[in-house]
Amino acid sequence: MDEDEVQEPEPGERRLNIHLDPSDIAGAYANFANITFSRYEFTLTFARIEHEVEEGDVPGAVVARVNASPRFIPELIAALQDSYSKYVTREGIRNLPEAPGHSDDAPDEN
Repeated sequence: MDEDEVQEPEPGERRLNIHLDPSDIAGAYANFANITFSRYEFTLTFARIEHEVEEGDVPGAVVARVNASPRFIPELIAALQDSYSKYVTREGIRNLPEAPGHSDDAPDEN
């Protein structure tokens, strides 16, 4: 199928039509997350923090906050687990000695 081809939905099938504002296309970098919850919602707060501070308060800035219903959270967890599993598999294959571009002399990334 060509990139320009669009498959018609099956009868009764729904497709997402999500708009992404061009100003948000780069996303936001986060290296810290805090999750709180109440009976009605989960709040995921993503922040970028400075890890190299050795004493005192660690500076950081919230880059996004998402509120979600408890019914959505299991779907989010499943999607994260699926994506992370695929990532781990791909990276494992990429790091095999026989993988193209792999060098035994290359330093470990860990």
